[in-house]
Amino acid sequence: MTILLYGQDGFRSRLKLKEIIDQYRKVRHRGLNLFLIDFKEDHFSDFREKIETVSIFADKRLIVLSNLLNNQNLSQEILHYLKSNGQKYKNDILVFFEDDKFSAGNPLFVFLKKTANIQEFKLLSGKPLFSWIEKEVGILGGKIDPLALKRLAEIFSNDLWFLANEIKKLVAFKNRKKIEIQDIESLIGFEAEANIFKTIDAIASLNRKLALKLLNHHLESGDSPIYLLTMINYQFRNILIIKDLSQKNMSWPMILKESNLNGFVAQKCYSLANRFSFSRLKVIYSELLVADLKIKTGKVSPRQGLELLVSQI
Repeated sequence: MTILLYGQDGFRSRLKLKEIIDQYRKVRHRGLNLFLIDFKEDHFSDFREKIETVSIFADKRLIVLSNLLNNQNLSQEILHYLKSNGQKYKNDILVFFEDDKFSAGNPLFVFLKKTANIQEFKLLSGKPLFSWIEKEVGILGGKIDPLALKRLAEIFSNDLWFLANEIKKLVAFKNRKKIEIQDIESLIGFEAEANIFKTIDAIASLNRKLALKLLNHHLESGDSPIYLLTMINYQFRNILIIKDLSQKNMSWPMILKESNLNGFVAQKCYSLANRFSFSRLKVIYSELLVADLKIKTGKVSPRQGLELLVSQI
């Protein structure tokens, strides 16, 4: 079986990937024949080695291939191999996972569209986003007023990682009573954002010792590593957006309008954007996505992944 998971909505696509991996581990010898190949780090030889490895249990293998389709040359190699060696993986599960943009004309993508089970995860907006928020609140045993729901969507847009964390906090805060709009305004303030910006400021100053100290303070205060990674990811993305707009010589009011960020966040991002080159920001954002995938696919623990990331960027 071959599966392709792709699209801009990394929350739902990675949740689906985790579901596939968890189900495999549950029924297949605890995942002893699970192979994770990330082509941002791995090569064709790594793929060939894994796919040609003989299972010690003669069991169905799960092979997850990530970040492949935006590499044309590597895609061609993999495509040629798949067409020429179908017998070697016919009893296995191949999952292609993509959360970066790639060309729809990529020959491997064209091949997968004809041969794989495909799930595209588009960014949610409007009614589908409202329905998703309401469902998440309901799963946790809570209720939400329509005005509060709309306000949540306005604040966080389609960033489902961030939304999911805030929904958990709100449901716990209300003890499963209905979430009202005043709860959104009072609970989701600037404190968390301000603390994350302190950590990012330390990273920008190349003060990794301070950055790690601040990170450990977050963790010791009970903040989830996944939540922290989501916050850092979210704010670096905002910094990248502000940097891009400022390089176009836009006025400050125009930057505020185009970025769709509130004034506090936009001002902090603008200040930090001046301390990074555009190319450096793109590298950092890419490293964040890689760390996120490693954590969510079990290559490293959430805390290890976060500490390693902060020590490197």
